Amino acid sequence: MVELAKSLRSELDRYSVGGKLPSSRALVERYRVSPVTVSRALAQLVAEGLVVTRPGAGAYRAEPRTLTARTGDTSWQEVALSADGATEAAPRAVDATGVLATLTVPQTGVIDLSGGYLDPGLRPERAMAAALGRAGRRPGVWSRPPVDGLTELREWFAREIGGTVTAADVLVTAGGQTALTTTLRALATPGAPVLVESPTYPGLLAIARAAGLRPVPVPVGPDGIRPELLSRAFDATGARVLVCQPLFQNPTGALLPPDRGREVVGIAHAFGAFVVEDDFARRLAHQDAGPLPAPLAADDPDGVVVHVSSLTKATSPSLRVGALAARGPVLERLRAIQVVDSFFVPRPLQETALELVGSPAWGRHLRAVSAELTARRETLAAAVLHHLPELALPHIPSGGYHLWLRLPDGAPESAVVSAALRAGVAVAPGRPYFSAEPPAGHIRLGFAGVAGRAEISEAVRRLRTALDGVLGRPA
Repeated sequence: MVELAKSLRSELDRYSVGGKLPSSRALVERYRVSPVTVSRALAQLVAEGLVVTRPGAGAYRAEPRTLTARTGDTSWQEVALSADGATEAAPRAVDATGVLATLTVPQTGVIDLSGGYLDPGLRPERAMAAALGRAGRRPGVWSRPPVDGLTELREWFAREIGGTVTAADVLVTAGGQTALTTTLRALATPGAPVLVESPTYPGLLAIARAAGLRPVPVPVGPDGIRPELLSRAFDATGARVLVCQPLFQNPTGALLPPDRGREVVGIAHAFGAFVVEDDFARRLAHQDAGPLPAPLAADDPDGVVVHVSSLTKATSPSLRVGALAARGPVLERLRAIQVVDSFFVPRPLQETALELVGSPAWGRHLRAVSAELTARRETLAAAVLHHLPELALPHIPSGGYHLWLRLPDGAPESAVVSAALRAGVAVAPGRPYFSAEPPAGHIRLGFAGVAGRAEISEAVRRLRTALDGVLGRPA
């Protein structure tokens, strides 16, 4: 599509203003592309104001627009945006560096091991398209949905959580990131401490800091967050919120055993604090994971846990449908913040999600993803252990989509990441995953966003070359 748009753009001078371009059929035959590609290329030119389309008549060269350049002075904004910083307990500057690192599309030829979403070949695109088509035919699909979300979808999320959670405890959200943002705004005031796992997801740290909160790290071990350190952190800080990922923690892949999970909730309850459970990877379990521990929220009669989950990781970055589950007065506060921020999640998106998870294709998709993620994990782990023995791999997870590696002493993290990119492989730096000084350099290697296992092997070969360069070894 990009190349076709470029070609058509270069040929526009052949036509007078108002002159008709070749028909879509003629462009399909001339450039040997699909009608969809032609349609998208013309839409791009329309968006640029170079072409206008007339239904049933064709595409025409548009009247050129004359823009008068005007140089402004935005320096006043530096004062306006920082004027309140001196009086804030924790400045609410928004640093999206860590998040953008996982969302940036690498240049052509670079193998992407830095992303956090499924490769298009792993997404259930046919099933989603069919679900979208069925949803579009539902009566009232374009009407306003209930503020809390469609009842049937809330019931589905409640069943997924299990225990005694019901639809009345659930709010439908626009994905997990939005749910976490709403939750931290509801539970903590600017300047307050919030306990986070160390290391943890950079998006969470960005949310906390943007809200003026102070992330306080609690180290994670092979079995998840360490209860003895959690108690000390609550006692020392007076925090009233802990955010954790009990299942396949990002980035370590740790899994919190059920008994330790109950201990964590009990500690929080004793300190009068909430546990925000980010259950982002439950639908990304590998084939050897065995029975998964139930969510912390499934056995929480006292309303200590605020549960966050999403369909996005297991489907597509654009299917931003998730859920919040909570009990007690906090649920009303969560609902109020969501309503003020966004009113509700668009009904067509909710209807599509409901059609998708209710179809036979949903189970087939999850099984296929589980099998492929298992194979990719084994390929990557074996390649790392064999070709990159200097990198410590303390834990091979049984779910999720990444490996967490400690760099050897003498290998600066930034230098390794830069050298890897020059060698043609994008990896995620470890520093953004820590809210305080990291104990060592790390990188995170994702295996869900690549085209296949052959790319994983090639990526490790390139990473070997990069590491040799940083360590001063001959190629």
